Amino acid sequence: MIFDSHMHTKFSADSEMKAADAIAKAEQQNIGVVFTEHFDYDLPGDIDFTFVPENYWREYESLKNNNVRLGVEVGMEEYSRKAYMEFIKRVPFDMVIGSIHLVDRLDIYYPEYYVDKDKQTAYHKYFTEMIEEAAVGDFDVLGHIDYICRAAPYDDPEIDYANFKDDIDKVLKIIIDRDKVLELNTRRLNTRRGLKELVPIYSQYKKLGGKYVTIGSDAHKVEAVGNYFDLAVDFAHELDLIIVTFCNRKLEICK
Repeated sequence: MIFDSHMHTKFSADSEMKAADAIAKAEQQNIGVVFTEHFDYDLPGDIDFTFVPENYWREYESLKNNNVRLGVEVGMEEYSRKAYMEFIKRVPFDMVIGSIHLVDRLDIYYPEYYVDKDKQTAYHKYFTEMIEEAAVGDFDVLGHIDYICRAAPYDDPEIDYANFKDDIDKVLKIIIDRDKVLELNTRRLNTRRGLKELVPIYSQYKKLGGKYVTIGSDAHKVEAVGNYFDLAVDFAHELDLIIVTFCNRKLEICK
């Protein structure tokens, strides 16, 4: 069974999706789910992107079965490293996604990060943060490598692999050397250009020795659960990458 290995419910500050609704939507598509609530320690702004893991476990543990897993998405940055590493030890998460949401304590989803930065500078700093944290962080899956494209204000926000080859290759080599997994996030697969620009990145991942990907919709609303999974499955198969998920932080091949 294929799993949607990235989604957010009410334990994430930016979602009100109900777990039962997400499970029902996944069952309609014959896919499993991994809930991956946000933990971004001391995020700038007024929204608290943390949660009490024991409460999460107490409420959702009864939902766990072969098709439903409980995970977390942690925001990785040097200042938050100790906090999130302690956090993930508090309950037995099935999967930990490590993502870059902040660079220099600025949320890259908002315009402030891009002030006085051209695209090359902004993206290089993003990948530098990713390189540094992927090398030392405790996670199973590197989340949405193209996350910065969602909000970047440039005329062409896509990641041109050729322009960022050195940075991206460093990320991919770290993921492979540390036996981590690269996520294929489906959030932007509805754009032909977004899908096209991912091909050389994941092709290089395979060329360097990468074998596995998780697939995640990054759903915050029930209608997004499993979005564009047909495209994602075809993408992975065409590049000879194996789709996996995690249980008890151990890799499982999806069949």
